Amino acid sequence: MENTQATIETLNDLVKINNDRIAGYEKATKDIGDENGDLKVLFTSLIGESHQYKMELGTEIEALGKDIENTTSTSGSLHRTWLQVKAAFTSNSAKSILEECEFGEDAIKKAYQTAIEEEHLPAYIKDILVNEKVSIDAAHDKIKQLRDQFENAE
Repeated sequence: MENTQATIETLNDLVKINNDRIAGYEKATKDIGDENGDLKVLFTSLIGESHQYKMELGTEIEALGKDIENTTSTSGSLHRTWLQVKAAFTSNSAKSILEECEFGEDAIKKAYQTAIEEEHLPAYIKDILVNEKVSIDAAHDKIKQLRDQFENAE
C-alpha cells in the first residue's frame, strides 16, 4: 500500500510538470512572432506530446485506484510568473523564448530521471517513463539546436 501511494505521488508529480510544459509552450506559441511559424508548429507538437503523456500517466494513476491531480506544480507556476515579469523587460525574440523552453525541458528531463530512479516504481511503469523520456530528451535536443542556431545568427 505504501509503495502504491508513493507511485501515485510520483506519477501525479509528472502530470503536474507536463501541465507546466503545456502552459509554457502555450505561452511561447503566443509570444513568438508570426515570422517563426515553424517554431509555433514545433511548440504545438510538444503540447500534444505532453497531453499524450498526461493521458498515459493518468491511466496508470486511475488503475492504482486514485484520481489524477490535474494541476500545475508550485515551482512551475512560479517559473511562469517569473517569465511573465521577465517578458515585460525583454523582447520576445526567438532566441530568448527558446532559452526559456530549453530551461523548461531541462526541468522535465530531471523530473523524469528522478522518477525513473525511484525504487518503489513497478518495472512496467518505469518502462512507460523511459519511453516518454526518450521523446523528451529528443525534444530538448531539438530546442537546444534551434536556440544555438538563433544564437549563432546574431
